[in-house]
Amino acid sequence: MRLVHLLRAVTVEFDLLGAEFAARNGLHPTDVRALIHLLDAARSGTRATPGWLGGQLRLNSAGTTALVDRLERLGLVRRSRDTADRRRVLLEVQEKATELGWSFFGPVIGGVVAAAEGFEADEVETVRRFLAAVLESAGRAGPERS
Repeated sequence: MRLVHLLRAVTVEFDLLGAEFAARNGLHPTDVRALIHLLDAARSGTRATPGWLGGQLRLNSAGTTALVDRLERLGLVRRSRDTADRRRVLLEVQEKATELGWSFFGPVIGGVVAAAEGFEADEVETVRRFLAAVLESAGRAGPERS
């Protein structure tokens, strides 16, 4: 249970950081989660659409539209037509959002990277595998996903 409690503490700390970032930048915590999903999608080569984003955040269509409208109005996200299918709208994080994120989370990311450098490569790989398994387990948890 010590690992569970430690993971919970890390989760709470990151959640507090996310809430502080949101408050400082006039965002809702869901806006921050949306930006994280969109950045992860770009990194993995996933073509992010409003429908995809709504699924990631478990939002209905109206909620997703309001969210994307708000992020677009703030200059953090841009909608564009998919060149392969002009009916499809793609979402892209703007440089302004990336700069805001790095200005706030850069030191945190630097600290995590520095902490990882204190471990051997095989230890880091073990931690990565453990966290991936925890993430998969959490993704399957809950009454709606059983």
